[in-house]
Amino acid sequence: MRSIWNGAISFGLVSIPIKLVNATENHSISFRQIHTEDGGRIRYRKVCELEDREVSQSEIGKGYEDADGTIIPITDEDLSHLPLPTAKTIEIVAFVPADRIDPLQMDAAYYLQAGGAPAAKPYTLLREALKRSNKVAITKYALRGRERLGMLRVVGDAIAMHGLLWPDEVRAPEGVAPDTDVTVRDKELDLADALMDTLGEVDLEDLHDEYREAVEEVVAAKAAGETPREAPSAAPSGKVLDLMAALENSVRAAKESRGEPTGREEAEVRQLPDRKTARPTPKQTGGKKSTSTAKKTAASAKKTGEPAKKSASTSKSSTASTGKSTASKKTAATSKSTAKKTAAKKTTARKRSA
Repeated sequence: MRSIWNGAISFGLVSIPIKLVNATENHSISFRQIHTEDGGRIRYRKVCELEDREVSQSEIGKGYEDADGTIIPITDEDLSHLPLPTAKTIEIVAFVPADRIDPLQMDAAYYLQAGGAPAAKPYTLLREALKRSNKVAITKYALRGRERLGMLRVVGDAIAMHGLLWPDEVRAPEGVAPDTDVTVRDKELDLADALMDTLGEVDLEDLHDEYREAVEEVVAAKAAGETPREAPSAAPSGKVLDLMAALENSVRAAKESRGEPTGREEAEVRQLPDRKTARPTPKQTGGKKSTSTAKKTAASAKKTGEPAKKSASTSKSSTASTGKSTASKKTAATSKSTAKKTAAKKTTARKRSA
């Protein structure tokens, strides 16, 4: 790895020569600007306003623009003689617990490489001291034209430095949180905890940049004269109206994706009988209807705890009255028919005597 800065770590009266190298690299795909009509490359050229000509990088220096527009030239030699101990030194100012550092302050990351054999012993001493104390070192250093804040910590067998933003460079989260009063129930928190437990942990090594892979696939397809593969259409997302239902569905989906039981038993499907074939045919009871009614009344009376004698006697009396009325009708009909026969006999006798 190529060093971007050479200096030393100031650890009290101990000076450790080091080289600063980048600890991270950018894998994002970069694009060039082109003319859409003919595909020509669009370039930016550095032109001197006074001479109206393009200048090379070796002819370009630094300058500070004053309030009235005057440009004051500043050379690298001017910056190298700044009256600061951090111009070429990473100065350790304190050792603090790691949780004292707000992650919002963390910026670029670097590795500190020991500068030769003489730096091996003090470098190892600082590394082991950081390990045993479980603390990080707060530093000040100058890089790229400004003094910066840093944090030293141990990564494996190396010492890493994270650039830190100054506290006044971190904005306060004003107006970001909801301004309405919201009550979160314990059941909702329980479901949120269950969802967190179901999702579990992840090995960061298994994660990768899918967007970059998709862009590379599009570039490769167009380079081969092929049509890039279209992305599948996303399912329409509806509005979440019930937070509890959304949490429950999320827990269930997470369990299903992991092959875990969801707690829902499969329902047994039974075929319902046909109403036409299952409906019983009513019986023709005729005169026994009152008796069957009495039996049903007695059975219902037993269930409800009411005496059944009254119902039975009522049914018997109704049956008796029905029988009496039927008998009286039959007697009346018989007497009428007898009277008709007697009248007919008398008429026949009179005719014969005449």
